[in-house]
Amino acid sequence: MTQTLRDADENGLHGIPHPPARVRWAILGVVLAADVLDLLDGTITNIAAPTITHDLGGGTSLVQWLGASYALALGVLLVLGGRLGDLYGRRRLFLTGLAGFTTASVACGLAPTPGTLVAARLVQGAFGALVVPQGFGILGATWPRAQIGKAYSLFGPVMGLSAVGGPILAGLLIDADLAGLGWRPMFLINLVLGGAALFAAARLLPHDTGDRTTTVDLPGSALLGATMLALLTGLIQGSAHGWTAFPVLASLAGLALFAAFCHRQRTAPSPLIRPSLLHNRGFTSGLVLGIVFFAAVSGLLYVVSLFLQQGLGRSPAGAALALMPLSAGIVIASIACYRLIARLGRRLVLIGFLVTLAGTLHLLALVAASGTGPWALVPPLFVIGLGMGACFGSLYDVTIGDITPAEAGSAGGSLGAVQQLANAVGAAAVTSVYFHSGGGETHATTVSLTVVAAITLLCCPLVRLLPPKAPEDQHH
Repeated sequence: MTQTLRDADENGLHGIPHPPARVRWAILGVVLAADVLDLLDGTITNIAAPTITHDLGGGTSLVQWLGASYALALGVLLVLGGRLGDLYGRRRLFLTGLAGFTTASVACGLAPTPGTLVAARLVQGAFGALVVPQGFGILGATWPRAQIGKAYSLFGPVMGLSAVGGPILAGLLIDADLAGLGWRPMFLINLVLGGAALFAAARLLPHDTGDRTTTVDLPGSALLGATMLALLTGLIQGSAHGWTAFPVLASLAGLALFAAFCHRQRTAPSPLIRPSLLHNRGFTSGLVLGIVFFAAVSGLLYVVSLFLQQGLGRSPAGAALALMPLSAGIVIASIACYRLIARLGRRLVLIGFLVTLAGTLHLLALVAASGTGPWALVPPLFVIGLGMGACFGSLYDVTIGDITPAEAGSAGGSLGAVQQLANAVGAAAVTSVYFHSGGGETHATTVSLTVVAAITLLCCPLVRLLPPKAPEDQHH
């Protein structure tokens, strides 16, 4: 994104004039719509998992795979999707990805078995990885540099509202049971939403030819995908059916594939992650902290949703509404902390961790004491949301605080991919703790929240390894 902005000027990218203002705003709307679709479908299964498993079967394995499969495909292929956009043209990849995403959404809605649903979720995430990376490049090519800040300023609030709206939409559609279809309309609605976005994109997005000299590390992407798939298979199958030979071998295969991926990154002419970034202590510290923290809070969201429905007997819509304070906290903190990051730097990340920890401990105390009345969960969930919102943008802003401009593209893509992979791992790992704690829903939730609190606490002292500040031009 940074490099795109540097290349753009008042006359347009590569000398091509910028489109009129009304067209630019329409293009922004298309890009935002595609990102909203991605975020909606990344969050809807948090609420829908119990209903889907009740309908299709699949047990705890399906609950874990529903969110993990989508995030896995998106995370593994996000960097590759950006490179393919550079190679073949952003418009072409955006349209291809959106068409594939819409088709895969319909396949999710029509899936007859747990296996076909998980496969469709993997395909959905893969096509999402073609769409998402193209947005900033398209905006950089169509907006003047002096005005593009207005466009980017809308992403935070819109994405925050989408995070709120996804679970609520899923809950309402499930409870409405349209035409007796239960959970399926929450995927089938993408035929309308995605179709409208695809029609608008085909009319509005500028044509570009791409750069055929761009190199794409397909072997590296394949190794990373195989690594994550093997590790998640081992984790989920082992936790669901016991650590027999298959999950153990899958986990060992994942470790071997990860070693091959690391070797590939050192030897590939154009690796997915620049080797110089991995030699940067501040960046690698942020990468590790991001994996650990985002995995923990991703798992927390899944566990709270399961507890609300299976432990407290809330309907899907009721559970979604109960999570609104958390989502509201994320939105409020994300907006409020946008300016604070320039002044506080990594201290804001520490504040976010501590606030998340305080909210988690409060929630843990309420669950352990069975103090989970209709309004009792509002304060701790709101506090957790504030902490998460304070970390979501600031952690990665600070992580790139001392990288060079030439490394910005690889760094941004790597961090985005890591967040998605952390979502996949967290959803699988923390729900594994939940399902195998025994002693009922309250005990399982207590143990899971204790694990999340311990992980968050361990993250706090590691903040000092991050660069002190975000890049100076990040928030001007």
